[in-house]
Amino acid sequence: MKAAELFVQVADVPLAAAAVQFAQAGVPVFPCVPGGKRPLVEHGFHDASSDPAQVGAWWRRWPAANIGVPTGRASGFVVVDVDVHGPVDGRAGFVRATAAGLTGGWKILVRTPTGGMHAYYPAMPGTEQRSWQAGRAGVDFRGDGGYIIVPPSARTIEGTTALYRVEEVGTGHARTLDAARLRDFLDPRPEPRPRPDTWQPVGRDDAVRLARWLGRQDTDRNLKLFWASCRLAEGGVPLDDALDAVLAAAKSDFGPREIAATIRSAYRTVLPESARRESPPRRGESPAERWFGHHAHATRSSPRGREL
Repeated sequence: MKAAELFVQVADVPLAAAAVQFAQAGVPVFPCVPGGKRPLVEHGFHDASSDPAQVGAWWRRWPAANIGVPTGRASGFVVVDVDVHGPVDGRAGFVRATAAGLTGGWKILVRTPTGGMHAYYPAMPGTEQRSWQAGRAGVDFRGDGGYIIVPPSARTIEGTTALYRVEEVGTGHARTLDAARLRDFLDPRPEPRPRPDTWQPVGRDDAVRLARWLGRQDTDRNLKLFWASCRLAEGGVPLDDALDAVLAAAKSDFGPREIAATIRSAYRTVLPESARRESPPRRGESPAERWFGHHAHATRSSPRGREL
């Protein structure tokens, strides 16, 4: 049985009978609280079943339960949920999207108890379309990972009970919905603003500028040090210069050993071993003396603060 015919057929039958009819038609369902949308089964829509015996058992236990249906590949349809509440009226966004050619091809329109609308579309074969919300536009998308309450369920809001009702059945050819395009249309992401470069490596002097810049950072310094060291490596600054400059400017809580390890890690990430240009240590010189100098002794004798 086609979904549109099924929705019309169950419109005026008891909830328990409607739930079994959905299951018999291969549409998985699960019970939700009477008059509401919260699932009554432990795992929510993940427990949805198209086994008439299981569905019958649920509704014998909760005869007034609303009918929930998982959207997306599980049921074979997705839903554009148009909300109307307070100052937000999603109908305007839906009309604009329709004029732009993005929401045509629906098969069923269901009026919701709050005065909104559910527009049903066939799920896109072989493609996962995740649920999303465009709150400012008053339009949500119920796809994979979501669920919907279907007729003849009802909502009780401020003491008043109203039904989910089939408003219209599409007469044309049902079409799949490009949910990603619809979201971008209703809730466009702002264009990324170019971030002003406070430091760009162009030569050896930039290792010193890096050290000064890092000294002004209060949070996430380890991450910033790694990022900045990668920029130094990309700009051709020798590893020696990067290490010497940053370690010379290190604060007592900056962690010289951690600094050296982070800078070397960045250079290994960006450059092949032959291009790192780290000078060999002088005979008799320990790594601590080479890279930490007097800071190695100062660090051992001073209290250790937070790391980068």
